[in-house]
Amino acid sequence: MSDRKNLRITGGKVLEKGPEGLRIAEKTVFVQDGIIRESAGEGPCEEIRAEGKLILPGLLNLHTHAYMTVLRNYADDVDFDEWLFRRVMPVEDSLPPEGAYWCSLLACMEFLRTGTTCFADMHMFPGGSCRAVIDSGMRGYIGRGLVGEDLYTDGAGRFEQALREIEEYGHVTDRLSFVLSPHAIYSCSPRLYAQTAEEAEKRGLLKQTHLSESDNEVDNCIAKYGKTPVEVIAETGFMDEKTLLAHCVKLRGNDAKILAQSGATVVTNPASNAKLGNGHLDLPLILDNGINLCIGTDGTSSNNTLNLFREMGLFTMIHKAATGNAAAAPARQVAAMVTENPAKAVGMEGKLGVIADGAKADLVFMDLREPSLYPANDLVSALCYSANGMEVESVMVDGRFVMKNREFTLFDAEQVRWEVGRIADKYL
Repeated sequence: MSDRKNLRITGGKVLEKGPEGLRIAEKTVFVQDGIIRESAGEGPCEEIRAEGKLILPGLLNLHTHAYMTVLRNYADDVDFDEWLFRRVMPVEDSLPPEGAYWCSLLACMEFLRTGTTCFADMHMFPGGSCRAVIDSGMRGYIGRGLVGEDLYTDGAGRFEQALREIEEYGHVTDRLSFVLSPHAIYSCSPRLYAQTAEEAEKRGLLKQTHLSESDNEVDNCIAKYGKTPVEVIAETGFMDEKTLLAHCVKLRGNDAKILAQSGATVVTNPASNAKLGNGHLDLPLILDNGINLCIGTDGTSSNNTLNLFREMGLFTMIHKAATGNAAAAPARQVAAMVTENPAKAVGMEGKLGVIADGAKADLVFMDLREPSLYPANDLVSALCYSANGMEVESVMVDGRFVMKNREFTLFDAEQVRWEVGRIADKYL
């Protein structure tokens, strides 16, 4: 990338991994060709003074529907089936495909303003999320939602769209990766899951799906197949260490053991699950079984934000309340769920979610002068308990600023707002 510079970032407080977990250190961060290094290399080096700043690795949001920003605050205070089948899906069917780009770019604005540099997305409109990733400077793991009984017959249209998207955008930037994405057990057959697993293995792609999100989903699956969604999908070969499983708030029987044996990652969505009345994750069950756990926001129609700081705070409070244990979901554990854990889930352990030698220079600069971070008694705790995301001042991806002093550097934010407003006025 032609505008990358060698950097020396001095004076800031840095979130890093220590022997006993995440900690704050005062150190200089060196960046060469978009990669963090332990020391300065050869050639000129630009200094960035970061006094009064907390520097984080870019946060990773592992379950989103970026195009749904146009549906923010549109279908609230209704149950899950009413929300999905009678409110959201009919509007989705009417939205123009070209509008998905602007709606996804609006999502990228919110991601960056609240410290997220990478997201995993399931979408309906090919190209929209990909173009938004490219133009915003973010990272994305993007997948066209798949449905049907058979990937090559009634599901072929969406699968072909997914493959064309990969072909068209797969070589534009290494910030863009792809995920094969069956929607859910109630919209996809076990055969389609098995076929998707084979295609993902052949193409070296990640996989993602919604799983055990509501009681109705689980009850209907048991009535149809005699097994839980986890049991059904596990038997297809879909679940392994390259699989992201969104929600998982309605696990039953041996589901947790099956998930643990598969090596798949669970992505919990605290706000969405609570708002739609679906409950919350059984955190002790997940942790006791050693399952890799990450946090996602879901889409803005069910959350209604894309703010991982809000999500971390909700996660800690929900699980302390649910377990009656104030020591449940400690801040250092939860902060890892948006940094180290998701990096592992997407096969980028040591490359994303950390500030360490050899990692991508995806960095978030938070203003320690903001009232919510002052005084700085325990800044790791502050990430979960007092930060709200508005403290984020600047964001760097691949060693270049994509937001600086709260201004986006690569696109026109006012145009994005205008375009999304136009779409909302016409289609909602």
